[in-house]
Amino acid sequence: MPNFVLLLELALIAIIFAGLPLAYLWRKPGYSFFQKLNWVLVFMTFDLIVFGAFTRLTDSGLGCPDWPGCYGVSNPFHALGEIQQAEASLPSGPVTVIKAWIEMIHRYLAMTVGALILVQVALAFSKLKALGKAPLFGSLGLLLLVCIQGAFGAWTVTLKLQPIIVTTHLMLALLLLAGLTAYAQQDWEAKSATVRTIRIRPVPAQLLCLAFVVLTIQIFLGAWVSTNYAVLACPDFPTCLGSAWPETNWSEGFTFWRQLGLNAQGEFISPVALQTIHWAHRLFAMVVLIVLATLSWKTMKLATPVLSSLSRFAKLLLTLLVLQVITGISNVVFQWPLLAALLHTAGSAALVFCLVRMSYWASWNSTTQKKMNS
Repeated sequence: MPNFVLLLELALIAIIFAGLPLAYLWRKPGYSFFQKLNWVLVFMTFDLIVFGAFTRLTDSGLGCPDWPGCYGVSNPFHALGEIQQAEASLPSGPVTVIKAWIEMIHRYLAMTVGALILVQVALAFSKLKALGKAPLFGSLGLLLLVCIQGAFGAWTVTLKLQPIIVTTHLMLALLLLAGLTAYAQQDWEAKSATVRTIRIRPVPAQLLCLAFVVLTIQIFLGAWVSTNYAVLACPDFPTCLGSAWPETNWSEGFTFWRQLGLNAQGEFISPVALQTIHWAHRLFAMVVLIVLATLSWKTMKLATPVLSSLSRFAKLLLTLLVLQVITGISNVVFQWPLLAALLHTAGSAALVFCLVRMSYWASWNSTTQKKMNS
């Protein structure tokens, strides 16, 4: 169990980190503090996802092999002796001073997001009479989600980077990003106004839901590739080891509960299983391209000059798709360079953000729907 002093120090670090954007928002004119905070949370969660990818790709996930601190203290400065000793005993191991700092900065950012969501809950509670219960319940749901995400962050360390735990950790982070984006775009305070604007909803919700489903599956497959270090299992493109359809072992490749680098029997995972993991991600990318490109094309056709924001998101969706293809191929052709891998993860998060933003204009009706609010 972490000691009280460690928890207190980490809480103070989270307060300091969270205080910086709060101070900036307090002084910045424009929208209400509550609305600005909601969008800052979206921005910081996106950054957290990208930095989490950086932590994983630099093999820094075990830079501090305990949790929530680093060798029982709140920062690597105080654990310098233990870190140097671990590095000296195993120079090629997961513990170095740099990796320890990368891992702890990732944890500090996660704690900052959690602290800001607590502020969001407090603000929603303070506005209960003006805004109603929906913002408070929504914020409490986000708080619960970030706590679950924190638990998976702890298990990532304590279970030694077990692939299904690391993959779930990323999926929950993207779910948190989607939830925060949906929450921020609600514009709660405008809903309490007497006069409300007309909203036109031309985006077919059925197609948008299909896009969410296929993108979720593809992101899971991509995370499964990354957490199993299967990116270079097929080192050529568009073939895999020179074959248009490589040898596969689906049961071994997609046995989820197992240790990193091992199969369900505790033996080293076979190259064929890693090829299968990689190949599945490539194949399903075709489905994602078709569905999301169709959504983008239909939305651009439906968008009018009045819906210029929707048109921009439709074009952004198409641009992100192209960039995902480029960075995905670059990961293979250039042997998994760090920049391309980071951009690929950032692109996945950006696609999630883009789809959630487009849901603002979605309707289940087959024809364009106008919603008049009195």
